[in-house]
Amino acid sequence: MSFTKDFIWGAASASYQIEGAAYEGGRALSVWDTFSHTDGKIKNNDNGDIACNHYHLYKEDVQLMKELGIKAYRFSISWSRILPNGTGKVNEEGLKFYSDLVDELLKAGITPYITLFHWDLPQAIYYQGGWRNRDIADWFAQYTKVVVDALSDRVSHWITLNEPMCHILLGHHIGNHAPGEQNSVRESFRLLHNMNLAHGKAVETIRKHSKSPATIGIAPNPHPGVPVTNKKEDIEAARLFSLGGNNRGIFSNGWWLDPVLLGKYPEDGVKAMGKDFPSEMIQDGDMELMSPKLDFLGLNLYYGTLIRHDDTHGFATCPREIGYPQNALKWHVLPEILYYMPKFLYEKYKLPIIITENGLTLPDWVSLDGKVHDPNRIDYMHRYLKELKKASKEGVDIRGYFAWSILDNFEWAEGYNERFGLIYVDYQTQKRIPKDSYYWYNKLIASNGKDL
Repeated sequence: MSFTKDFIWGAASASYQIEGAAYEGGRALSVWDTFSHTDGKIKNNDNGDIACNHYHLYKEDVQLMKELGIKAYRFSISWSRILPNGTGKVNEEGLKFYSDLVDELLKAGITPYITLFHWDLPQAIYYQGGWRNRDIADWFAQYTKVVVDALSDRVSHWITLNEPMCHILLGHHIGNHAPGEQNSVRESFRLLHNMNLAHGKAVETIRKHSKSPATIGIAPNPHPGVPVTNKKEDIEAARLFSLGGNNRGIFSNGWWLDPVLLGKYPEDGVKAMGKDFPSEMIQDGDMELMSPKLDFLGLNLYYGTLIRHDDTHGFATCPREIGYPQNALKWHVLPEILYYMPKFLYEKYKLPIIITENGLTLPDWVSLDGKVHDPNRIDYMHRYLKELKKASKEGVDIRGYFAWSILDNFEWAEGYNERFGLIYVDYQTQKRIPKDSYYWYNKLIASNGKDL
C-alpha cells in the first residue's frame, strides 16, 4: 500500500541558507548577516554572503528539482530583501526574484510552499526592538500583505513561521543563534507571545488578501517522545512527554503548540512556571488573535527521546544505549518519531499533518568516480518514511513530506560543516552533484512510496 494518491512529495530550503547575494538587488541586512559577521559566532567564521548562490542559480536548481520529481518545493522569503527597512518602501527588485522563482517552479510543474519567516529577521526591525516590541505583529502583517499581494495569484500554500522554539530559545535565550541574546525565561515568554501574535495577524492577512484559495499552516519543531516498549503505559508516558507543558521547562512542547492551536497556554506549564510566566503580557483578544483556524500542522522532525512509564511523574527519560545510531551532529537516529509524533499531535489538535522538514547531515564528499555516495541517508529516509507510512495507514491524516534539504547549505551556527542536502554543493565552484539519495528519492516519489 502506498500513500494517498495526492500525497505531497517535496523538498525544502531557507532563504539565508541558500540564496547568497547578501548585498545585491536592494537587500538589506538581517540579524543573521550581523551575527555571522561577528567573530567567533559561526564555525570557521563562515557566513551566508554567497551560500549556494541560489539567487543567481535558481533556474538550474529548479531544473534539478524537476528531474528529482518533487511535487512541491518549500522555500522562505527574506523579509529584508522585500522590505529593506522592515516596513515602508517595497524593494521591487527583491520581490521580482521571488516572483520569477515562483514562475520557474510552476513551469516545472512544482507547487510553491512559501514560508514567510525562517529566522532572518531584518536588522532594521531588530533595532526597533524585534520580537520584544509588540508592534512587530503589525509589521509582520504589513510584510505578509506585500508578499501576498505580489504572489498569491500563483501561490496558494503558506507557512507563517518556521520553528519559533529554535528562533526564540537559541537566538534570544541561549544565544548561540542570531541575534545572540541571553534573556531570562520570563523575557523569552514575552518574545514568544509577540511571535504568536505575528503568526495570528499573518494568517488573518493571508485570508483577507489572497487572490486564490489559501492553505495555511505553521512549522514548529516539537521534541518527540518515543515509548521504549509497546506497552500501553509506556505509550501513554511518551504521549504525556510529547504534549505536556512542564516536562522540559520553556522547551516543553505545549508552550509552542497550545497557544497557536488551542488559544491558550498550557495549564500545567503555567502552574509550574509560577512567576517566570508573565501573565500580564496577555491583553484582551490576544489568545483569539493568535489561534486562527489553520489548514495543516507542519512538523520539522529529526530526533527524539526514549520514554518509559514512571509511577511518580508519569514518565521518565531513558538513557541512550551505548553506541546508539547518530548523524554527524550526534543527533539520535530514532525513526519512530515519524510514527508517534504525528499520531499524538493529530489526535490532540485534529489538524492534517505535513512533515515540513526531515533529513540528516553526513560527512559527504565526492568519490573518485565523481559521484556522492550517501547510503546512510538513504537508509535514514527509508526507515523514517516507513514509520510515517505506518501512521498514515492507521488513520493519521498525513498530507506530505518535505526532505531537508534540497541542497547542502549554510547550516546556521555550524556554518558549512554540515551537509543535509540531496544535492552536493561544491562551495568553491558552485557545482551541483546529485547524491545517491537524490536518485533513491526520485524512484520513491515515482512509486508514491509503494516499496517502503
